[in-house]
Amino acid sequence: MSQLAQTEAATSHPSSARVISPLYWQIAILVALSLWMYWATLVHLVHQWVSDQNFSHGFFVPLFSAFVIWQDRQRLARIQSRPAWSGLVVLAAGLSVLSIGRMGAEPFLERFSLLLLLAGVVILFFGWKLFGAVLFPWALLLLMIPIPVIILNQITFPLQLLASRVAAAILPLLGVPIFREGNIINLPRMPLEVAEACSGIRSLMSLVTLAIIYGYLLEKRLWVRWLLALASVPIAVAANSVRIIGTGLLVQYWDPNKAEGFFHASWGLIIFVVSLIMLYAFHSLIGLVWRQKGARL
Repeated sequence: MSQLAQTEAATSHPSSARVISPLYWQIAILVALSLWMYWATLVHLVHQWVSDQNFSHGFFVPLFSAFVIWQDRQRLARIQSRPAWSGLVVLAAGLSVLSIGRMGAEPFLERFSLLLLLAGVVILFFGWKLFGAVLFPWALLLLMIPIPVIILNQITFPLQLLASRVAAAILPLLGVPIFREGNIINLPRMPLEVAEACSGIRSLMSLVTLAIIYGYLLEKRLWVRWLLALASVPIAVAANSVRIIGTGLLVQYWDPNKAEGFFHASWGLIIFVVSLIMLYAFHSLIGLVWRQKGARL
């Protein structure tokens, strides 16, 4: 009986190897072709992460996405692969978006096409069910792609005006007379311009990404994860308003040169820490309210 089992295992092993081997070869070939097509795109993307502080969080996004997949590896291994030819449609869509992006010199489309290509490969070789299981880490990769400049400008200027209005409303309550003209706050000692760098877009993009990671790691309830991600937007705006107000107080009551020097440069890190504290406090408040509600029920 044992000899028969060993014979069957010996005869079945080569056949399974013949089935599995071509799959990995095909994936390896597709990966090599993808690297060849997207090498310049990836190099430019990494360069933007390094040079543009608005999107320096891009380094952490693919790492966290890979961590999510690795953490869920046992559940993913139990999903039966059902390769779907419809993945070729997604692949074709990704290549079409790549062509449009390069013809129109639009980096966002080039980079987004890489995600479509990745989705197409997963669907083609493993099926829609597995793609659905990795949809969250795949969608998370969108956060590593910098927003197109035309959209970024549409977000940045309203944030500048909002931060200016909030500071203009709070500073007089603290004894600082001001006169606001658009995004310029005129103080008695000097004008204070709320420039693009002070709009809060940098902390907003980083905090949204961090809120999603924070919610995934420390919260099991899906609705709370969504709430934390949404709350990161007003938290970032509020924290940036604190930055403008603090700078105004430094100008009025201390030294304008100090406000433009070290303290101005260090405000970004300080406000980001404040944002994290506010996010943690909001999460704790949700937990406290939920416990009290559960106790009453």
